[in-house]
Amino acid sequence: MAPARAREAVLIETPHCCAMSSSRTRLLTVPRLPVFRIAMLHLDSVCKKFSDCANFHFVSFLFRKLQGGGLVSSANEILRTRLDLLVSGITGLRDAGAFSEPNLDGTAGDYISFDSWEWPQGVGLYGLVRLWQAERTAATLDLLNDWYARHVEKGLPSLNINTTAPMLALSMIWRETKDPRWTPVLDGWANRLISQAPRTFGGAFQHDVSDKINKGELWDDTLFMAALFLASYGEGSGRRELVDEAERQFLLHAHYLADRETGLWFHGWTFDGWHNFARARWARGNAWITVGILDLADLATISPAVRIALNAMLESQIATLLKLQTPSGAWRTLLDDPSSYEETSATAGFGYGLLKASRLGIGPAGCREAGLRALDFVLKNIGSDGTVANVSYGTRMGHDLQFYRDIPIQPTGYGQALAMLCLVEGLHHVGKNEARASA
Repeated sequence: MAPARAREAVLIETPHCCAMSSSRTRLLTVPRLPVFRIAMLHLDSVCKKFSDCANFHFVSFLFRKLQGGGLVSSANEILRTRLDLLVSGITGLRDAGAFSEPNLDGTAGDYISFDSWEWPQGVGLYGLVRLWQAERTAATLDLLNDWYARHVEKGLPSLNINTTAPMLALSMIWRETKDPRWTPVLDGWANRLISQAPRTFGGAFQHDVSDKINKGELWDDTLFMAALFLASYGEGSGRRELVDEAERQFLLHAHYLADRETGLWFHGWTFDGWHNFARARWARGNAWITVGILDLADLATISPAVRIALNAMLESQIATLLKLQTPSGAWRTLLDDPSSYEETSATAGFGYGLLKASRLGIGPAGCREAGLRALDFVLKNIGSDGTVANVSYGTRMGHDLQFYRDIPIQPTGYGQALAMLCLVEGLHHVGKNEARASA
């Protein structure tokens, strides 16, 4: 119990709390503790399920009430505390054996455990790198370097589109630290990717993965898992041909995957029949595109014509996304299918993208507000152990829409990482709110 002199009475509204009606208020005695502990320890008396039902705008309201008494340094504190939780959540992920997905070489596939080299972990590492870039915490950089050192010592897996994903974060670390351990790893992988990875008609990367050859197929996922690495390492190493290849992959995939009717993207394309499979406007696939187009321009110097073309596609996609956001702030796993479930990883990716687009002056009006509602939803889905809930498991190419509706829920590295991206970007926007509130 905090000393009496360190306690204040604060009148707070609880409009979104399931334990109280929208018209009620309560007088709480709040100790001078960090904001997250205030929320978890003291608002529990208002609502036993605060962490599940609290609305972010309510939290912001509470911050404004508390700031006048000096109890809370900033609204950013809760986001930073949740980011710490997300790191704990991702490093604690372990494969419990619920999925059996053996690789083509006979080894066991592990798409969950943090210490496995695969695409979910690669996306997770990207989230950790972006967090490190935002906070410059030595412990995060040590975590990343140690992860890569263990895998390089053990020996890296066979090259395919999905096993390329961890190279993106490594390239970003190398660009800033110039650690000589990583130069031959990155250079060798980039050389093999552009010279050995199977390609389809037109030169697009065929989406081959560790447990399957997907002959003649293009997937949204490829751009995030492979093209961003080429852009990042190409820029950092001065190898313009790698950046050019990344641009080429974005344009080729856009030609076959972008839906001209809606501005959304289909999950996949096959040259065996020349069609878009189930014509699924799958949420996470679209999130790879939203994040990918925005971050491509961060990672490399993109040709003006390519940048203009990709931004136009992004704006078309965002315009439709704004119409499809649900009242909860989420998007459904099939974006235009009201019968499909709300999904957190895609929502986090869109939240990140919309907030970032608004900050950069890209996209239609309403991006920032929709992004904040998405941030709201993501915060509600971060558990006390740091794992992100309501994340759909890795999704292969569906030949009918029911396939997507039936994908199970499973905490994963990409769920953790996309939430990190959303919260890190949220730090820019929450800070702006506070500045206005205190002015």
